[in-house]
Amino acid sequence: MRKSNLQSIFQGLAALGLSNAKGVMWNLTPAELVAEAIRNGDGQLTDTGALMCDTGKFTGRSPKDRYIIKDELTKDKVWWGDINIAYDQEHFDALYKRVIDSLTYKKLYIRDAFAGADEDYRLKVRIIDSQAWHNLFCYNMFIRPSQEELKLFTPDFTVIAVPEFEADPAIDGLRSKNFAIINFSKRIILVGGTGYTGETKKGIFSVLNFLLPDQRHVLPMHCSANMGNEGDTAIFFGLSGTGKTTLSADPQRRLIGDDEHGWTDKGIFNFEGGCYAKVINLDEQNEPQIYSAIKFGAILENTRFFPGTTTVDFTNKQVTENTRVSYPLHYIPGAVIPSVG
Repeated sequence: MRKSNLQSIFQGLAALGLSNAKGVMWNLTPAELVAEAIRNGDGQLTDTGALMCDTGKFTGRSPKDRYIIKDELTKDKVWWGDINIAYDQEHFDALYKRVIDSLTYKKLYIRDAFAGADEDYRLKVRIIDSQAWHNLFCYNMFIRPSQEELKLFTPDFTVIAVPEFEADPAIDGLRSKNFAIINFSKRIILVGGTGYTGETKKGIFSVLNFLLPDQRHVLPMHCSANMGNEGDTAIFFGLSGTGKTTLSADPQRRLIGDDEHGWTDKGIFNFEGGCYAKVINLDEQNEPQIYSAIKFGAILENTRFFPGTTTVDFTNKQVTENTRVSYPLHYIPGAVIPSVG
């Protein structure tokens, strides 16, 4: 990496208050992150090479603990209520300082990535994780810049995720010890108290939901999409768990994406660089593409082994029915790269 780029990187960290980290692991490879996760005691390998991890107390998102800073930028543009819960800047600043202070002399895993496969609409995201396997999740789920693109990378938004940090609801004005807070003015997402990786993914989706319609005239959609041999595109809408990922992973069609897309006047594009599929009762015969994607670099969440083996029992609901796997889009044969339809 060029010296000038390193200077820019550390200046950026200093601006966030993160100049006292013990070690900064920047854009590590999947192999390096897997090794770090195992060394840290956060995961173990399955017989197919995938990394299996637990998310802790939270095995899904906590929508009642997702907040947006209400200020001049957002007060008249957000539909406030039970889904978009208002949070004030003063509380955020105090909480942010405590989160940053908790990272003093700790190792950080940092990744620069894109959200948005269409270069005309993409968001440059910097993710700062305290856990290696969370950073591997971000490698899988966001779009990976080239080395040339990384040399000139300046983030539009920063995510700081610290699962081990818990808030004090009485002091911080929160409902619980866990939180995911979006600050559009400071262009920061702050996540703490939860090990569920989906909070980072959905946080960026929320940012795009706010920015793209208003500033770029793009419709964000919670849907999967695939393409036929003639270039025809199908999109699949539905609530979580209703089959979007399964339907889009069709061996007879090319996968564009399984969850989040934007619709422009020229077509659609995937927000993500990977898939986050449910694996409860996963069966090789019925879902061969997802099954074969569970290999080295993929992350299984909250699954369990058959006793005495490292073979995953996909029927096991011991932890949750919301067992998941994340993997890069290119793990699906014939996937559309870049994922634009």
